[in-house]
Amino acid sequence: MSDNYRSREERRRAMNDNKPEGKSQGKPKKKKKGGLFRKIVAAVLLIGIIGLIAGVGTFLAMISDAPKVDDSVLKNSFSSKVYANDGKTVVKEIGAQKRTYVQYDEIPQVVKNAFIATEDVRFYKHHGVDFYRIGGALMANFKDGFGAEGGSTITQQVVKNSFLSPKKTVKRKVQEMWLAYQLERKYSKQQILEMYLNKIYFASGEVYGIERAAEKFYGVKSVKDLTLDEAAMLAGLPKAPTTYNPVTNPENATKRRNTVLNLMAKNGFITQAEADKAKQVDVQAHLAKQTESTSKYDVFIDQVIEEVKKKTDADPFSAGLEIYTTLDTNAQDYVDDVMNNKVVNFPNDKFQAGLVVVDNETGGIQAIGGGRNRVSGGLNFATNMRRQPGSTIKPILDYGPAIENLKWSTGQPLKDEEYHYSNGTPIRNFGRNYKGWVSAREALGRSLNIPALKAFQATGADKAKEFATGLGLKLDEEDGEAYSESYSIGGFRTGVTPLQMAGAYSAFANEGMYNAPHTVTKVKFPDGTEIDLTPKPKRAMQDYTAFMMTDMMKSVVNESYGTARAVRTPGLEIAGKTGTSNFSAAEKQRYNIPDAGEKDVWFNGFTPNYTISVWTGYETAKDGYILSPNETGMAKNIFKHVITHISEGKPKGSFKQPDSVVERSVEKPTGKDLKRPSGSTPSSLITKEYFVRGTAPTKVSQTFVKKEKEEKKEDKKEDKKEKKDNKDVKPKITASYSGGAISVNWSASNAASDTTFTVTMSSPNGSEQLASGAGAGGKTISNPAAGATYSFTVTTNTGESASSSVKVPDSSDQATEDNSTKPEDDGTTDDNQNEDNSSTDQNNGSDQGDDSSTQPDDNQNSNNGSNSDGNNSGNNGNTDNNNNDSGNANDGNNNSNNGGTTPPPADNGGSDSGSQTPQTPATPSTPSTPATPQQEPTTEN
Repeated sequence: MSDNYRSREERRRAMNDNKPEGKSQGKPKKKKKGGLFRKIVAAVLLIGIIGLIAGVGTFLAMISDAPKVDDSVLKNSFSSKVYANDGKTVVKEIGAQKRTYVQYDEIPQVVKNAFIATEDVRFYKHHGVDFYRIGGALMANFKDGFGAEGGSTITQQVVKNSFLSPKKTVKRKVQEMWLAYQLERKYSKQQILEMYLNKIYFASGEVYGIERAAEKFYGVKSVKDLTLDEAAMLAGLPKAPTTYNPVTNPENATKRRNTVLNLMAKNGFITQAEADKAKQVDVQAHLAKQTESTSKYDVFIDQVIEEVKKKTDADPFSAGLEIYTTLDTNAQDYVDDVMNNKVVNFPNDKFQAGLVVVDNETGGIQAIGGGRNRVSGGLNFATNMRRQPGSTIKPILDYGPAIENLKWSTGQPLKDEEYHYSNGTPIRNFGRNYKGWVSAREALGRSLNIPALKAFQATGADKAKEFATGLGLKLDEEDGEAYSESYSIGGFRTGVTPLQMAGAYSAFANEGMYNAPHTVTKVKFPDGTEIDLTPKPKRAMQDYTAFMMTDMMKSVVNESYGTARAVRTPGLEIAGKTGTSNFSAAEKQRYNIPDAGEKDVWFNGFTPNYTISVWTGYETAKDGYILSPNETGMAKNIFKHVITHISEGKPKGSFKQPDSVVERSVEKPTGKDLKRPSGSTPSSLITKEYFVRGTAPTKVSQTFVKKEKEEKKEDKKEDKKEKKDNKDVKPKITASYSGGAISVNWSASNAASDTTFTVTMSSPNGSEQLASGAGAGGKTISNPAAGATYSFTVTTNTGESASSSVKVPDSSDQATEDNSTKPEDDGTTDDNQNEDNSSTDQNNGSDQGDDSSTQPDDNQNSNNGSNSDGNNSGNNGNTDNNNNDSGNANDGNNNSNNGGTTPPPADNGGSDSGSQTPQTPATPSTPSTPATPQQEPTTEN
């Protein structure tokens, strides 16, 4: 072998050596076509084989622990237990007691066709799994995420509801497909459809199976009696039993029924004409009257069932679940008493209310008030009824977004004035008046519409929508409307529910963290699988927004202008907002509703622990309207009773100010900018407001500083003028003896109305004060001592003075001698000599506004032919009548303090000193001491 090998090698070499030079020594071999392609194919096949082996292995691993198809499980149901929030108390056990099994042959074809067209149009063509449908579902899942859409057939739905947990995982889906295939091998299509139609859930109140649903909704004795439009309606219910319930949501129900009719026509089960005819039937036309009353906790349990089905796809009535809830039995029992007229007095049987109690920290629903006189499956006014929220939307769409995005303070100035929407439509406040410049706090507290619209406009519709969405309110998604400016005061087409509003308001109390309101915390399946259904908290707003909005809503309750003062409760810190909505003009005209009649009245309020949203009103406009004080105050009344009860024996808590917020004193708004108060700002115009840290005003208001400067300037001018006037005051006093008596008169030139005089006399008997008071005047000294000298001094309140003296003649002197003397020279000029009548009444004024034109001057004393001011000094409206008899020793100052005018004394034929006819003096005797002058009353200015 080796020799041959070597010979062949040598022969080859020899052949190569004999090749001509210049030609290629080693011409490359020609590659065979398709070599690379074959390698690629081979690699793909190899990978495919490996993948197939791995896939088969994975598939086998996934189905290895799949449950077996059990006949008893398919046809029998297992009840589920519902636990209260303590995790121990079973409040209800729900099961299949309200189920009527119906055979396949008893189900009319129109019902079968309706369900097949809606749920699985290729039901009779596939073998348990529809790969065409799965392809469509994969595309949806690729676009929107895994689990966005299912491709389950009717067979798969039977399997899922009977054997598997509701977890949306690949393993569960693989097991579902495997068991569907097994089910199809074991049972006929007719049997599978029969199982399906007898197991599906239709409505609250444990309505399961097509026979029970037909009886519940249409009152028929058998499913055979259902018409086309009724069958289509029932076929549309399983997708969302509450949303499409024709009793409580006729609008949504109509849309869903028409969709089913279109599918039936599209797939050839009925003609288009038949579909159109069925669409013309009112969805509520054939509904049976709902008379079955609810049992204890049914309103809450209905919400539990809906949540379990929505979040797990499990059937609470047949899956044997353990359902753990947030139900507070104490709170729910009290709410039930409220709804049953045991706590508050409702105005009539048709008046309705709905309320939801939520724990602020967790979002767990503690209690639900679904309405009064409810029947099983009837409208739930707390969770299903959507109404316009009125002004309760203002914290969510107006002021909340403004604080969040613009960092407004609680004192943000807003002008309440005549205003209109951007399209020119006028907007008015409820009271049809305007308050001028107000703070955001006061605008919310008074529930003013115009400042609310301005806040909405300042932030913008997009930011308002974003804020509301973060609080669980997707206001424009279902009704197809964009956010319009009318949303700022609650003017939507469809509205919101108390459940939604309670969840939204609870975020304000929870420092801006939003927990979706929920009734179920976890579900435990028979195989031990547990699913946590507690929503994860999300930040809906900054902590400063939550705190500042809360404090503004406290003013709604606490301030004198607040619209919710009635909910004040000792020991509880409460914040909240009222809201009302009105009827349309068409409704008012149709049902004869007065202009003051209201459609909805809300109160959404919270403490640090709980939030309660209360709606009150009537189900329909024809049932009534809200008008009386009892009706308008019912929402607040209900809130106060419930919040007081559920807070008993629990820590009350308080709203904590975060570090991001500061409190500052500011002047109340008088313009668009807030300023710090000055030392001149009146205390009544200073208020405290909250600001986002770093945004508080630094400028000091000059408003009252300027006013103070102006006032001081005026005061200085007045002081200067007064000093000048005082310097010009020149007092005068004269004394004369005549007729056996001394007559003294005093006055002053340039005297002001408040110039006062003090007159003293020196005599042989000593010094004494003759008179003191405002205005000029005079006195008569009777029977002076013969030969004695009497001195008199007058001093004004400005410090100016004048003196005069007179010597009484001895008895040997002539009685008729005139011994009057000139005033002593005190450095002033005596202008009182030969004074004419122009000097009369230098100070005829009254401190209390006497009318000098109507009050007589009874105190005119004659002195050398001149008239003096008769000391007509009024006090409290009195006129001083100072007429003195020549023979009377007292001063004659008769003053009345009783507001009347004292008449002058009777004329005894005599006159004051200086009378025209002198009398012969009496025989001299020991002079008597003059009586002490009567003190005139004074008033403190």
